[in-house]
Amino acid sequence: MMGGVTAPEQLDLNLLTALDALLQEGSVTRAASRVGRSTPAMSHALARLRTRLDDPLLVRSGQGMVPTPRADALRDAVHELVRSAHEMLGPAPGFDPATAELELRIRASDYVLCTLGSALDQRIAAQAPGIVLRFSPHSTEDPAHVRAGEVELAIGVYADLPPECRVQTLFEERLVCVVRRDHPRIRSRLGLAQYADARHVQIAPRGRPGGIVDQGLEREGLSRRVTRAVPYFLAGLELVSRTDYLLTLPERLALAWADRLDLRVLEPPSALGLEPYAIVQVWHPRHEADPAHRWLRRHVFEATRATRPRRKRGARPRA
Repeated sequence: MMGGVTAPEQLDLNLLTALDALLQEGSVTRAASRVGRSTPAMSHALARLRTRLDDPLLVRSGQGMVPTPRADALRDAVHELVRSAHEMLGPAPGFDPATAELELRIRASDYVLCTLGSALDQRIAAQAPGIVLRFSPHSTEDPAHVRAGEVELAIGVYADLPPECRVQTLFEERLVCVVRRDHPRIRSRLGLAQYADARHVQIAPRGRPGGIVDQGLEREGLSRRVTRAVPYFLAGLELVSRTDYLLTLPERLALAWADRLDLRVLEPPSALGLEPYAIVQVWHPRHEADPAHRWLRRHVFEATRATRPRRKRGARPRA
């Protein structure tokens, strides 16, 4: 026994619906028609309610029935409770981006923002002026933030993901190298020895040395000289444009900024074995069917189509 509730019947929400219909209509017959039940079934529900509430609720008055004071007191509260229950258990409300006002949180690196950010912004701003996109820095902890519900979406490269996470590949990326166009020693080709001997800028978001480039060099018995390590790609690009350093970075970003910063885009030495990799968007199943989230994912995906790398004729880097 708990709080006076001793029987499952007292949790029967059908009685609540019947009570609402009876109080709104003031008639067993009309109440039955309102909820699609037979008149005898509604009479039985009224009898149960009278017992449950210890009140007649509706009493005969001439040819009709009138509510008791208890019924009058319950009418509005019961109606609102039933309305809220139907709203809660009914279909999800529609999503209209033109009128929506909400904040959507995304974990992404400056690489993602620099390659997709403008195209994504144009799409969102044109269709949903009331939606705020709040970006926070990419990290290896992104999947945990997604799982905890702290962000709606994470975009990047992820090796290990919680098994329940949903993943969509946005595009395939590859690494290239950039130097300033008038670099005194590096021109149109980049050999392995020259690559190892160059002074490098390393993008190190977490401040730690090493990476797949260093692993490739180690397999060849070589190492590189990292002269500067910075956490952001744009900082690295700006630095390379004003020095004789070399930077290895994703191709989309290199092509997007090469002309603006007067950089030469080069193929990395094939001996490094730098394989293409996937950029993905990751979300938790709790958002799978949410219309706003589906809308966001679709626009992120379509923004990648608008930012495919386009090289000038004859400008593809050579090995």
